[in-house]
Amino acid sequence: MKSLVEIADLSKIYQRGNQRIEVLHHLDFNIPREDFVALMGPSGSGKSTLLNLLGGLDKPTAGSIEIDGCRIDALDEEALADWRAAAIGFVFQFYHLMPALSAWRNVEIPLLLARLSARDRRRRAETALKLVGLAERSAHKPGELSGGQQQRVAIARAIVSDPLILMCDEPTGDLDRQSADDIMALLKTLNRDHGKTIVMVTHDPRAAQYAKRVLHLDKGTLVERAACPEFEEAVQ
Repeated sequence: MKSLVEIADLSKIYQRGNQRIEVLHHLDFNIPREDFVALMGPSGSGKSTLLNLLGGLDKPTAGSIEIDGCRIDALDEEALADWRAAAIGFVFQFYHLMPALSAWRNVEIPLLLARLSARDRRRRAETALKLVGLAERSAHKPGELSGGQQQRVAIARAIVSDPLILMCDEPTGDLDRQSADDIMALLKTLNRDHGKTIVMVTHDPRAAQYAKRVLHLDKGTLVERAACPEFEEAVQ
C-alpha cells in the first residue's frame, strides 16, 4: 500500500542577494496513513520550511511531494489553494482566532466556501467542538477562554473539514505545562481513535513523545528516531 505522503529528492533553496541558502537537502521519506510524526531540530534546521512545503504553503526548489496520489509540487497556485483548503488542517502556536466571533463561528470559517447550509455548518462546527471537549463553550468568544481552550478551538477549526492531514506548528509553544499536556493528549486521541494523520513541528521533547516517531532535522537532513517506549506507556 502506498504511503499517504511520499517525498523524493526534496530540496529548498532561498536566494538572498548573491547568497544561495539551501535549507533542505535532497530529502527522501514517506508518511503512512494514520502516522503521527514529530519534526524536531535546532532553529534554522528547516522544520517550518518542511512543514510549509508539506502543507502546500510553499513550493520546493527540486524534488517531488505526492500526497494521496496528488503531486502538489506540480499544481499551479489556484489549484494548490483549492487542494490545501480540502486536504490540510493547520494548527499554529498562536491560535489565530477571530476575537469578535464565538467559538463555533471561528470553527465554522473553513466551511464558509463549502456548499453547505447554515444549519449544516453549525452542526459540523459544534460536532468538532464536542470532539475537542468544548461543547459547552461554543458560544464563548476567544477572550473568554483560556489559552488551552483557545488552542482546542483552533484544533476544532482544523478538523471541521475532515482534512487528510493535520499540520501542527509548535501547537504547545504558548501554553503552560498542564495545558500543553492536555493538547498533546487530544492530538494523540485524534490520531489513535479517529485515524488522523498528524505532522507536528516542536521544540518540546515531552510533546514529541506523544508522536509515533520523531524526525530530527539537522542542517537540512533527516534522522529518524522512535518515540521513547517508557513515555509512550505513560501517555496512552
